Amino acid sequence: MAFTEIEYGVTDRIATVTLKRPERLNAFTFTMRGELIEAFDRADADDDVRAVVVTGAGRAFCAGADLGGGGGTFRPGSRPDDPGLESVDGVPRDGGGTVALRIARSLKPVIGAINGPAVGVGVTMTLPMDVRLASETARFGFVFARRGIVTEAASSWFLPRIVGIAQAMEWAATGRVFPAAEALEGRLVSRVLPPDELLPAAYALAREIADNTSGVAVAAVRRLMWSGLSASSPWEAHAADSRLMAELGGADDAMEGVTAFLDKRQAEFPMSVSRDLPPGVPSWPDDPYGV
Repeated sequence: MAFTEIEYGVTDRIATVTLKRPERLNAFTFTMRGELIEAFDRADADDDVRAVVVTGAGRAFCAGADLGGGGGTFRPGSRPDDPGLESVDGVPRDGGGTVALRIARSLKPVIGAINGPAVGVGVTMTLPMDVRLASETARFGFVFARRGIVTEAASSWFLPRIVGIAQAMEWAATGRVFPAAEALEGRLVSRVLPPDELLPAAYALAREIADNTSGVAVAAVRRLMWSGLSASSPWEAHAADSRLMAELGGADDAMEGVTAFLDKRQAEFPMSVSRDLPPGVPSWPDDPYGV
């Protein structure tokens, strides 16, 4: 598909996804929803992609849902670009949630480079990203209660796990917009940088992953980490670790990683995510609804 509301490109094994409606502060639409899902499908299918950087065009990251439709914006089926999503328990799926769950399922690490305001779905879509870096000009807001709706994009699961329940409830119950410094203090973002240093920092982190690690190992670690957030005990994590250590410990990437270390040279990992992902990698997040 040809993208109209995002831009997607791959350079030096790093995919960049840019939200691209700068005239509307990259406000989220159903068209953008479909294009973001397609972009992550492409990144997962491309063994040349080792990490994904997500950012926004212009002065915003994403100002939230496009409210151009007026008061009925959030009424199911009210928007002309509404494709009629699958249902869960008899109700239409939340569009932001379809993006968040696709990002959660990514086999490549995802770095958010939040270059400006990230409000509503503009911030909740970043929660399943692995690392969030913010510009000093970024602003954040879980503004849903101020619009008469609930937190979406599965953020009631992600946000308390990232920042803790007290901080999550403060931001969600007040719905206020807060600066990057507060996001850093609350551990929503890892670093706050001057605007001109944001993308270079995101690419430097992506480059460190791409240049030094096994893609199969990183995909397995990502799934282990995220699925481990809801493990019932350390024993469940231990069992998952043990399966993957058994499957990968004798595989080609492990042989190369150890040999390269002993030879004091850069490893050249031969395995690929599309062909060699072991069966022990958790299928996460599980879909109990079959959609």
